[in-house]
Amino acid sequence: MFTGIITDIGRIEAAEQRGDLRLRIACGYDMAGVDLGASIACSGVCLTVVDKSEGWFAVDLSAETLARTAPGLWAEGGRVNLERALRVGDELGGHIVTGHVDGLGEIVSAEPVGDSTALQISAGAEIAPYVASKGSIALDGVSLTVNEIEQAADGLFFSVNLIPHTAAQTTLDEAAVGRKLNIEIDILARYIGRLISVRDTGV
Repeated sequence: MFTGIITDIGRIEAAEQRGDLRLRIACGYDMAGVDLGASIACSGVCLTVVDKSEGWFAVDLSAETLARTAPGLWAEGGRVNLERALRVGDELGGHIVTGHVDGLGEIVSAEPVGDSTALQISAGAEIAPYVASKGSIALDGVSLTVNEIEQAADGLFFSVNLIPHTAAQTTLDEAAVGRKLNIEIDILARYIGRLISVRDTGV
């Protein structure tokens, strides 16, 4: 489990296609305190540390992970939001995030509002029922609050506000129109949706 509060920005130093895609990610974490097999969320994707040394760790991405996450995210030289797994007793500063991507969104506008940036995101029909005004959502692993929603024929549009601190501490400082983002819906919305489906269809 994670909180959506980013604690470092990693840089992909190497990407090697083996049976899976092996990434070596440079980071500022003290890797002596990170065990092999530990989970680190990388731009909203829960990945397992399979190798490490001072200043870097390695993870493997399956074909399923690659297919379900934002295109171009895992290229060599790219930046990724990092968050270590939540420990019992840690402050829950964002919201409960699992590191499982529910779908992709695309930035359709990025406009300055005061010192902040208002982003409007388009998302598909698989996401639409689970997004609510003033609810929580994770974009590339960053916990944000949904401002407004607008239904569309094939999904919805929703807006979020990036304060300067959030932009500076995450890869959302490069938010630009056309960028694809990993979306994780609020875990409560996911389970409520499942309960409604079982009630209505029995499946």
